[in-house]
Amino acid sequence: MKYFNTSGPNIANEHYTIQRTKLIKEGIVLVKRKRYFTIWAPRQTGKSTYFRQLAKELNNLNYKVVHLNVENYLDATKEVFLNILKEHLEEQANIILNDTKTFTKFEQEIRSIKKDKCVLIIDEIEGLNPEFFGQFLHTIRNLYHSREKNCLKSVILVGVSNIVGVVNDNASPFNIADNLNVPYFTNNEVFELLGQHETETKQLFEEKVKHKICQITANQPGLVNGFAKKLIDNSPSKKEIIYNDYLQVEDWYLTETIDKNFSNILNKAKEERNFVERLLFTEDKILFKIDRPSIKLLHTNGLIKKDKKGYVTFWVPFYKKRLYDAFYPYTNGEQRQISRTIYAPDYLSKTGELKIEKLINTYKSYVKKRGFKVYMQKDDAGNYKSLKESALIYSFETYINATMQELDGKIYREADTGLGKSDMIINIANKEFLIETKVYYSPGQFEKGKKQLAYYCKSLELNKGIYIVFIPENIDYPDIIKEQTENINDIAIISYLIKYDETKW
Repeated sequence: MKYFNTSGPNIANEHYTIQRTKLIKEGIVLVKRKRYFTIWAPRQTGKSTYFRQLAKELNNLNYKVVHLNVENYLDATKEVFLNILKEHLEEQANIILNDTKTFTKFEQEIRSIKKDKCVLIIDEIEGLNPEFFGQFLHTIRNLYHSREKNCLKSVILVGVSNIVGVVNDNASPFNIADNLNVPYFTNNEVFELLGQHETETKQLFEEKVKHKICQITANQPGLVNGFAKKLIDNSPSKKEIIYNDYLQVEDWYLTETIDKNFSNILNKAKEERNFVERLLFTEDKILFKIDRPSIKLLHTNGLIKKDKKGYVTFWVPFYKKRLYDAFYPYTNGEQRQISRTIYAPDYLSKTGELKIEKLINTYKSYVKKRGFKVYMQKDDAGNYKSLKESALIYSFETYINATMQELDGKIYREADTGLGKSDMIINIANKEFLIETKVYYSPGQFEKGKKQLAYYCKSLELNKGIYIVFIPENIDYPDIIKEQTENINDIAIISYLIKYDETKW
């Protein structure tokens, strides 16, 4: 029986696998045109699975495909590298090279072999020793220009960084490369992958679960497989995996699992903390410019991407959710102090419903007493290292968490990828509603936010949304900026303003 693979490339007869048919055709076209090209994408995007699928199809077209992974070659000498390359050519393609002690000798040997059609795939190319990386690219470039007369018809360099910027520079010895983008799955491909399990085992995924997997993972292949595997591992005998099963797995992913890819992203995010916090807690529109160091670093590691309007946005909602928690100043002890003031019956109606206005009013009183600085982290020198906007959001989240704990309620983050706001679903006595928390930006964004909240509520089949907006109190606002209840597309949107004094920051 097949299973969802979460480590390394897929083996089609062992793992549920999507055949990237369109992408394979694009790769074949490039090889037939004798192009040398790069494949780059963050980890867990299915690069290795893809080029193995491509290699199989190329073998069927009488190409000899040689694959070499150089992930751990940073300290390797060029003699060692060339010798291993020689061995792989011999073992995988029966291409015999006599003398490969130098790159010049390697180039001469390849030039002398004319009858074969060989495709060389080098994975984890960033792992190659930088001392001779340029020499290697220079050699490949020379072979490219004589590829009509030698056996090396195509070279494919695969990496997690955008190596086009390295190898396609005018000053680079390798300025002849195309780039083949390996995108995440589409929704249809995710449904097809999950459908393979359903067909083989007769165990079904509720439709809502499928959509939630697509949403929180942004269809990143590694995460899709990870969520599916955990869902099945948790419920091996259930006929249908339902939404509550999904929520348990989402909570596990957000609070328990040590995800290697997120650990890497978190390290990169810490390097650019102020930039990432601008994305998390403000609505600043930042144009996506790949030459900006912060953007290049975070994009090549899979955290941000370019949206349809050309601005920076988060790529994978799962990573955004984890970053909220990773940056949270959990050591300030505020939640314990808040819990001491909350008497659960005061917050519930006779029918067990949450008195949201009571909650907001007591939170406002708390803000007047405590302010927000306690939620701003400091560095070793005692300087604040986080944005003030982060303190506003974390303040409310701490308060609502303390309240839900006393009321035996649950909180789930919604998988929205928008900037500058936090969306959470509150569940008390199995009744849910959506709370959106954001920092005031402008009258237009204030109005737009309400409409977006109504849309999210409708997509979740909820009839009420709570709109919490932090707003400086020392500014004159248009009359539309006020607390009120409105009906927007048949959804009750209740707006609350949390005012604060900017001058105290």
